[in-house]
Amino acid sequence: MKQLGILFTRAPHGTPRGREALDLALLGASYDIPTRLFFCGDGVYQLLKDQQPGAIEGRDYIATFKALPLYDVEEIWVCATSLAERGLNGEDLLIEVEVADKDDFALALNQTEQVLTF
Repeated sequence: MKQLGILFTRAPHGTPRGREALDLALLGASYDIPTRLFFCGDGVYQLLKDQQPGAIEGRDYIATFKALPLYDVEEIWVCATSLAERGLNGEDLLIEVEVADKDDFALALNQTEQVLTF
C-alpha cells in the first residue's frame, strides 16, 4: 500500500482546506494507509495552540489534531523555516511534531509516495 502524505499550506478557518485535509488523514489512517502530515508556509498556523474559531463563527476542528496518535498518524513534520518566519517555535504548537530544517523537510516529503496538497 502506498504511503500517503498530506501537505498543509494554508491557514485555518479561511477555507475548508484544513478541515478537509485533516478528515482525509483520519480516513486514510482508518483504512491502515500509512499517513504522514507536513505543514509549511501558512499551514503551520493549523497547529497553533489556543485558537478560538468560534470568535469568527468557524468550526473548531483544530482539537481533532490531538486524535492523530489514536489513528497511528505519528509522522508529523513542520518546516522550521516556516515557523521562524512567523515568529513561532515548536512550543507554540498543539501537538508533538518533528520540526525539520528545510532540507530534512524536503527529503521527508520527497520520500513520500503520494502527496496531496491542501
